[in-house]
Amino acid sequence: MLLAAALATPSVSADEGMWLPRQMPDLAGPLAALGFTGDAGAFADVTAFPLGAVVSLGGCSASFVSPDGLIVTNHHCIQGPLQFNSRPDRNLMVGGFLARERAAELPGGPGSRVFVTVAVEDVTAAVKGNIPPDVTGRTYFDLLERRQKELTAAREREPGYRCTVSSFFEGLQYLAITQLEIRDVRLVYAPAAGIGNFGGETDNWRWPRHTGDFGFLRAYVGPDGRPAAPAPGNVPYRPKHWLKVSAAGASPGDLVFVAGYPGRTARFPSFDTIRETVEFSLPRLLQRSPEQIALLERVGAEDPETALRVSTRIRGLNNTLTKTRGVQEAMVRGGVLAQKEAAERELLAWIEANPVRRAEYGDAIPGIRTLQAERARLRERNLLLGEFTGAGTALGAAESLHRLAVEAAKPDAERDPQFQERNWPRLREGLERLQRSLDRRADRALLAYHLESIAKLPADARLTVLDRLVGLTPGQEPAAATAAISSWVERHVTASRLYERDFRLGLFGQDPAALAAAADPLLQLAAALFPVQEQVRTEAKDYSGRLARLSPVHAKAVLAHAGGRVAPDANGTLRITYGTVKGVESRDGLFYLPQTTLRGIAAKATGTGDFQAPEAQLAAIRALRAGTASPYVDPRLKDVPVNFLSNVDTTGGNSGSPTLNARGELVGLLFDGTYDTVASDYFHDRERTRSIHCDSRYLLWVLTAVERADELLGELTQVP
Repeated sequence: MLLAAALATPSVSADEGMWLPRQMPDLAGPLAALGFTGDAGAFADVTAFPLGAVVSLGGCSASFVSPDGLIVTNHHCIQGPLQFNSRPDRNLMVGGFLARERAAELPGGPGSRVFVTVAVEDVTAAVKGNIPPDVTGRTYFDLLERRQKELTAAREREPGYRCTVSSFFEGLQYLAITQLEIRDVRLVYAPAAGIGNFGGETDNWRWPRHTGDFGFLRAYVGPDGRPAAPAPGNVPYRPKHWLKVSAAGASPGDLVFVAGYPGRTARFPSFDTIRETVEFSLPRLLQRSPEQIALLERVGAEDPETALRVSTRIRGLNNTLTKTRGVQEAMVRGGVLAQKEAAERELLAWIEANPVRRAEYGDAIPGIRTLQAERARLRERNLLLGEFTGAGTALGAAESLHRLAVEAAKPDAERDPQFQERNWPRLREGLERLQRSLDRRADRALLAYHLESIAKLPADARLTVLDRLVGLTPGQEPAAATAAISSWVERHVTASRLYERDFRLGLFGQDPAALAAAADPLLQLAAALFPVQEQVRTEAKDYSGRLARLSPVHAKAVLAHAGGRVAPDANGTLRITYGTVKGVESRDGLFYLPQTTLRGIAAKATGTGDFQAPEAQLAAIRALRAGTASPYVDPRLKDVPVNFLSNVDTTGGNSGSPTLNARGELVGLLFDGTYDTVASDYFHDRERTRSIHCDSRYLLWVLTAVERADELLGELTQVP
């Protein structure tokens, strides 16, 4: 079978691939060539060591490092708990936090989760089997969705478990992934921003790097050991497996593994799909992200509380912006898009050269191209509508409440998956969590910004309901449109009570009549927009159903043409990647060494901007220079290593992933990639792609020499 061959045939590159655990036994040969003498099959069992210690935070990766549920991840992955517990007079996002005893640990906040994968099953036949070939479009989409709902429900009968049915190889394969869902997550330690985010946006996606991007959480469960809502009587979760922390870290030439939950890559999609990204999506982000950053910084400067509420959004936008710039540069000037086009031309020639292949695969790429063209006319309108009612604003909350009211009237099996009863706790927690980020100043600025863009839509792509409500017309003078928008936004945001936690939560689960009776202007707007949003969703489902018939055929052709083992695109599921610690020639005449040390921190620490190292850290560095002994000094470097490079294949979502040595010991934490190769999400650069890790020795040195965190250190199992 073609898919089985793709999973098992020897590969030509050891470094490329975010591999499924079940693929790892067949990687024994490439691993042996890199000096691995262990059992590659040990990585196949998600419940055994070491994968049993690796967890998802629902956007970042992490790992257990003690038998009492202690979790290590990246500093930037715990900004939510830090923001939730911060106030203008106690900003933990800047000053950091350390619980010196368990009673002092802080709540992670509504929606905090730890997911422990406990089972992975191939359910391809159950999802795709026995469907007539003429079923397509919306009918096909609904059929696949219904089957996935049934599979999910069957695996969630026991409380405390969460199942996701994920597609691989563009829908060629489906796996049901069952996870233990831990709902009581508490903040244990985060360094000050001058350590955890040292270098800030200046160094983001760059090398050399000197960032202590690490922090600790703890997972709690009920006294019976089962997942439970946050409560004082809960006890630390007792994982079956946890990682020992290496006091030797990682050195050049070492083989390393990274296990985690990478978010999304797009190496399989067709050239036309990627070209749309390069010609439309990326330029759009490059325009709109700086504009939103500027307006949020402006409103944040008006009030310290607003500044705190918008800080994580600004950081996220900045991170996305920097990566997007790197991707666009690599795609266009770096020639990645041209490489993708050449690869597809080669694939098409291979298909055309054989009548059997032509009959089996020949319609896929032209069909995908046709679908792309059909969708193009209204894509900007639909994106603007989604941004206008997007998450993080009071209007987004109104939209969520209204959709829940409509969906709740249906039988659960017929509801949109996002609004099935299994997701109601998450939806409610999201509305509660908004209290630490929702802000009228920010909402006024964002809603006006999106409406200014909507006002410029051409006559054949208008959102007529907003034209009528706001007072917009095609071709309207900009000054008149701005005045209408400003007046409308001010009235609606000022009058809305959705900024009040109790009012907002009191509407959760209410029917449409009750929401209408609340007479809130943003709820009324959400109701007015609902029909057009439903139309957009209907069209999207039809598109997805038609694409779901073509994409697996395209993936099958790619696999057959490759003639070897290939890793599926990242999709948020547990993966393993491996490589070696090594530097890279960044550009002609410039070679990046693979390690940085405390010397770089001392040199960069100007005390201004992104380089404000805490005085306690600088004092510890001076003490080390004065002769204070430390077991974390590398004899070769004669200093404490901070960060290192490796050629492992990673992407967003891998943040916080444990970096393991050949014995499965924690030698670092993956936290970033390098700017000039971020386009590897689309076309992997086998020679130059590098990932950035925080060395375990730096983590241990900070806890020892800077924080004097004896209780936390005592809980870790250190190995030489």
